[in-house]
Amino acid sequence: MSWTKTPIRGVLLDITGVLYNSGEGDGEAIPGSVEAVARLAASGTPVRFCTNETMTTRRRLVEKLRRLGFDIELDQVFSPVPAVVSELRRRRLRPFLVSHPDVAEEFADVVTMNPNAVVLADAGRHFTYEILNEAFRVLITNPDAVLFSLGIGKYYKDADRLTLDVGPFARALEYATSRKAEVVGKPAKAFFETALRDMGVEPNDAVMVGDDIVNDVGGAQKCGIRGVQVRTGKFQPGDERHPDVKPDAFVNNLAEAVDEILRKKEQA
Repeated sequence: MSWTKTPIRGVLLDITGVLYNSGEGDGEAIPGSVEAVARLAASGTPVRFCTNETMTTRRRLVEKLRRLGFDIELDQVFSPVPAVVSELRRRRLRPFLVSHPDVAEEFADVVTMNPNAVVLADAGRHFTYEILNEAFRVLITNPDAVLFSLGIGKYYKDADRLTLDVGPFARALEYATSRKAEVVGKPAKAFFETALRDMGVEPNDAVMVGDDIVNDVGGAQKCGIRGVQVRTGKFQPGDERHPDVKPDAFVNNLAEAVDEILRKKEQA
């Protein structure tokens, strides 16, 4: 496999569709993924988990993953909500929130009165036309208002069904307001770079393993990171013929990717 010709000194992993599949209760770990993460840790290879999950807090997500058997620390997980909260504070912005109630605690200290920004996240069943329309009004009545989209994915796999992600709604607001969204999360370059800095690893020494060919694989490759796509999660057979993104490799699952990473490391 050519993607391991040069050493891999840091690994970025997507979570949903790579580590586990969502479903009833906590969902279920993808076979071999718990052991694969443990093997990476035992080898001393730095690992960070990069997710666009915005319907739960990092704390709850880590708790769920631990119940599924993963040994993961909170500070290993990078997600868009803490990142956008930091950006809101830095720029002293007051957001109108389109978000899931389960992440409300993350925004507890953020001023939301008289909004001059919109934060668009995956609100799940709490998303309504009325809420989107209110976000539109915030933007259209204030030419300086900022639109943040937490990720820009088209869809994701929820249990056994594909479900619209935040991207289509961000595009709707962009079209209606002639405003360009600032993306926080994958595939934004800054999101990947933050995780790399935390590991102390250069882009060409890292690999991103994900199930989203555009946001995981394509986003990583634009940063100079190798991108490997698993055939689990939201993977579709048509991904192998994607017109724009050509992964460095396709693997059947995370365990197969880790086998190759560690095999190459043992040979070094």
